[in-house]
Formats: sequence, C-alpha cells, structure tokens
Amino acid sequence: MSGVDVTSDKMGLDPEAMIACPGCDLLLMDREVALGETATCPRCHTVIEAPRPLAMTRIIMLALAALILMIAAVFFPFLELGAAGMVRRSSLLDTVMAFSTGLTAPLTLAMAALIVILPVTRFLALLYVLGPMAFGSRPARHAHDAFHLAEALRPWAMAEVFIVGVAVALVKVAGLAHVSLGPAFWAFVALVIVTVLKDNFMSRVTVWKTLEARRTE
Repeated sequence: MSGVDVTSDKMGLDPEAMIACPGCDLLLMDREVALGETATCPRCHTVIEAPRPLAMTRIIMLALAALILMIAAVFFPFLELGAAGMVRRSSLLDTVMAFSTGLTAPLTLAMAALIVILPVTRFLALLYVLGPMAFGSRPARHAHDAFHLAEALRPWAMAEVFIVGVAVALVKVAGLAHVSLGPAFWAFVALVIVTVLKDNFMSRVTVWKTLEARRTE
C-alpha cells in the first residue's frame, strides 16, 4: 500500500478507496493484497492487511479451543493452598461466588466480566461471524454488528492481565502456605496463548472486506 500525506478531498480521491492506518492514521490507497502477502504502513510499519490461506478456519478452531479451555478454567480446581495441616481447593467460580455479596460484589462482578464473560462473548461473536464464511456461505444476519462488538471488546478482555496478577500473588503467598497449581491454572495459561495466536492469525481488514464482499453476493 502506498502512503498519502494529504486528505482524499484535497487530492480529489474517492474516500471509499482510502484506508487509515490503525497505528498512525496515515491515509493509504486501499489495494488488493494477495494471499500470503503483507501490507504495512510506510510510516509506522503497522501491519494493515495480511491475508493467509485457511486463516478463517484456523481462527475458528482456536476460538473453539479457547471456549473449551475457558470452561476448564472456570470449573476445575484453580489453586490448592495448604497451611497448618489444612488444605483448601478453590476454582475460579468458587472465588466469584464467595465474594458475590456485600461491598465486594461490584468488584467481583467486574472481575468475572473482564476475565470470563467478555472473552467468552468475543469468542462466540467471532464464531458467529467467521463460521458461515469459512464454509463459503454468506455472512450470518447481523454479522457486521457482531464483528464490531468483538473488536470493541478486544481491549477489555483481560484474561492475560489476570494470569499475570495471579503469578505475582503466588510469589507473595508461597512464603505463607504451600501452593499447588490446579488444572484450571494451566488451562488459563493455555487460554492466553491460544488467544494471542488467534489474534495474530486474524487480519481485521481482510475480515471486513470479506464481510462486505459476501454480503453483496
């Protein structure tokens, strides 16, 4: 893609033929990018579009894997604490339910939303958008709005922030009690890795273009 340093109105160009870099807002000519190629911004080198073969199928499989891992992370034992001969196992759901009343209820509900509800909503939205198109069909009804929702939720899905916070807390707790990591902890770690891979596979500009193209077929 070639950079344009002035607005499309001054150049007499069609605004529909322009695209803004998500990194620095530089206006670029919107051109077709072949499979396997990568279009980057000439100013900040942000990747604009990078279509890959079978990318939608891979994203769908990763989103399904993320949903399965999220179920395991919520319901399986997350941590086991042992101190003074007493052992306590707890899952993420147990933690949310234990502090779901009283003054801590808003904070607990916010935590549940940021690390569970919003990521799950985003995974389901991506499956709804990409599922039909991966099989060559027209986009599902309201697929455009669903993908817009998935993109809006991306900064607020904080599973990776939660796992970093847990790791920091474990360093402090380890000196006070014996700590054993449960299967849910490792499921959450795998969930973060799968989410990163999914986001790297997904070319958002390609998805938007495919939605527009399939909708008019």
